[in-house]
Amino acid sequence: MMTPPEFSAIRSANADLPLAVGPATMMILGMMSTSEPARFVITLVASPDKEPLSAAFVESMAPSLALQDVVVEKVQWLKPAIACDMFVTHESRDILDAHVQAIICDHPYDAVVQPVDGRQKKLIISDMDSTMITVECIDELADFVGKKAEVSAITERAMNGELDFAAALMARVALLKDLPLAMLQECYDERVKMMPGAKQLLQTMRKNGAAAILVSGGFTFFTSRVREELGFQEDYSNQLETANGMLTGRVIPPILGKEAKLKTLKEACKKLNIAANNVLAIGDGANDLPMLLAAGLGVAYRAKPIVRAQAKARINHCDLSALVYVQGFSA
Repeated sequence: MMTPPEFSAIRSANADLPLAVGPATMMILGMMSTSEPARFVITLVASPDKEPLSAAFVESMAPSLALQDVVVEKVQWLKPAIACDMFVTHESRDILDAHVQAIICDHPYDAVVQPVDGRQKKLIISDMDSTMITVECIDELADFVGKKAEVSAITERAMNGELDFAAALMARVALLKDLPLAMLQECYDERVKMMPGAKQLLQTMRKNGAAAILVSGGFTFFTSRVREELGFQEDYSNQLETANGMLTGRVIPPILGKEAKLKTLKEACKKLNIAANNVLAIGDGANDLPMLLAAGLGVAYRAKPIVRAQAKARINHCDLSALVYVQGFSA
């Protein structure tokens, strides 16, 4: 297999040129900062069923970044036409990320900017509904009692941060009263599908020694099954109260919400003796935000606007396998 083109910029005006890249390199030389900026890696990922990531597009980013005082050191391809790393120096991760997002905004690519050091994480902690699986389980359960539209509307508002999570959960569960327990298994078998790329992400991280925790505002009936199917080691979620083979319409307290998700992350770090910088956290709703903001790499995955606006990393176009490349793993 041919190696895609790589290009290198220059760390100092007196350095030897390892590879001639024409005007882009000269522009970078002319725009270099005299300060001591930090090293970052920009990981660009394209979805296989959308526009491929071309070497020409990646190289064209160099002069655009140079105009913003970004020095491109080298490009390393992780998978042809799918993913590559661009190693750069700049003074601010947030400013750099804004420049990168502006460059790719008209393309179906995802880009994550992070420090070069410590990019391979030692713990993955993730939400379940609409993150590790493609559906919201409570919405699908509501469909069995003819109340999906009503419950889905509450779910949407809760995930957007418009409603108190605990109150919204209790209101939705109340609408499931008298649903036979057999319907939960039917829902899992017929409607719960693993998110594309989820198994690849979990297998890669577990193979490389990472711990894996599933933490959800959903229900233990589903998290226990998703944990086993995807390879998580632990799962934490809410428990539905039952009686006489049916749901009572209540949740057994305490309710697991955003505070509990953050607490789970902190306790896992303590148990594993790792810093929060070593954590990959993934979620899509407002109740995931504290967890995402505490993690070294907090990813808003196809998330609600409030989450995308605050998270430092976003995956909007690709599936979860993008986070394999974001950690520097190649094909």
